[in-house]
This record gives sequence, structure tokens and C-alpha cells, in this order.
Amino acid sequence: MDIFHLLSYGFIQRAFIAGSFIGVTCASLGMFLVLRKMSLIGDGLSHVSFGAIALGLFLGVYPFLIAVPVAILGSLLILKISEKAKVYGDAAIGIVSAVGIAGGVILASISRGFNTDLFGYLFGNILAITNLEVVFSVALSITVLGVIFYYYWDLFSATFDEEYARTTGINTSFINIILTVLTAVTVVLTVKMVGVMLVSALLVLPAVSALQIAQGFRKGIGYAVIISCVSVIAGILLSFVFDLPTGAIIVMISFLAFILASLRKRFT
Repeated sequence: MDIFHLLSYGFIQRAFIAGSFIGVTCASLGMFLVLRKMSLIGDGLSHVSFGAIALGLFLGVYPFLIAVPVAILGSLLILKISEKAKVYGDAAIGIVSAVGIAGGVILASISRGFNTDLFGYLFGNILAITNLEVVFSVALSITVLGVIFYYYWDLFSATFDEEYARTTGINTSFINIILTVLTAVTVVLTVKMVGVMLVSALLVLPAVSALQIAQGFRKGIGYAVIISCVSVIAGILLSFVFDLPTGAIIVMISFLAFILASLRKRFT
């Protein structure tokens, strides 16, 4: 079966479109998260998304309409716990993550009818993405990328030296809110592609791979975007041809890219 024949399938086209946009978004945002040592927030918010998706299924509402606002609230709660309760960031993420996953498990046990649907969100299946979800993914991806572009220099300054950024007049508290909210939206988008269990991998792996070979932050984002998109497209194709889980294949290709980038850095 050649590539052109595969592209004739509507579900492959939808997966490519949504996956490419989400891949670019994850790679761009992941660079800021990795350099700010906030990689774990993706994992924590994915668990919050799991609880929110369970709530949506329980209420009979389109899950992502519930997941986006709940994930955003979860991201803001992480910030508040870190600031007000004098709890370290990773501990705050752990608290919110635990509550999110526990809420999802409780809802799943109360209503046994949607357990199969909820299981699908745990591991993702971008090949089953609908036209509505493609529109939803593309629209939110463009929104996230637009905000990153608009606040690029503020995000850049706060990432490398938050104290200096504050002294130059940048509202770093607002920038932190923007970063966590964008992460929440991106996590929800990525759940459909790779599942709750693997979201943080797609946020982190392309970024850390790019950092092994890039000289300069902008080049790093460019490399991360390329690695992410290649991983997504190759993962979709391989998963379809060999009948393997799409999300897991995407992550394994991203990990292979990290290995290759690390070896290149070591021997050059």
C-alpha cells in the first residue's frame, strides 16, 4: 500500500491535519516548559483532563467542552497552591493531579456505561478523530500559537531570567498564568492524539531532543517542531500499517529522535 493510497482515506487526512497542528503547538510550548523546569505540569494537567472528560461523559456533554475549562482551572489552581500555600511546584502539581484522577475514577465507578469510552481517552486514538474534533483542534492550536507569538519576548525573558524580566517591567505573574493556561489547553488537545498517559511525553521529548542539537532558542523551537511533526506523521502511518497503538508509536519515535540527537551531540 503506497502513501498516496493511504492519503485517500478521510480518517488519515483528519489525523494528519489535527496531529500536525497539535504537534507544532506541543513543540513550541514544550521549549518554554522544559527550560522553566515545568515539564511535570503536562502530566498533572493530563490527569485533570481525565477527570474532566469523565465528568463530560457522565453529564452526556461533549467531553472537550468540559475538559478545556476544567484543565484551565486546574492550571490556575496549581499556581495558587504554589504561591499561597508555600508548596513547591511539583508538590502542587501532584495534589491537583491526584484530585483529578481520583475524580475521574469515582465518576467511572458511579456510571459504568461509559468505561469503554473513558478507556479510549487513557491511551488516545487520533485515527478515530471526527471532523468536529479536527476543527476544534486546529482552532485551539492556532489560538495557542497566536498567543505564544504575541507574548514571545515576554515568555522568552521570563523563561531565562524571571527576576531580570520583572525589573524590566514585565508582569511575570501574568506571564506565568498565560503559560499554564496555554499548557492546559494544549494538554486537552493532545489527549485525543496520544492519550492521558502519554501527554507529557509529546510536550517534553521534541523539546529536549531539539536542545541537544540547537544553537539558539529560535532554532531550538524550529527543530522541536520538525521532530514533533515527523514523529506524529510517521507514527500515524506506522500505526495504521502495522495495526499498533498510534499514541504509543508517536512517543516511541519521539524517543528515538531524542536518542539520535543525544548521540549526535556526543560525537560532534
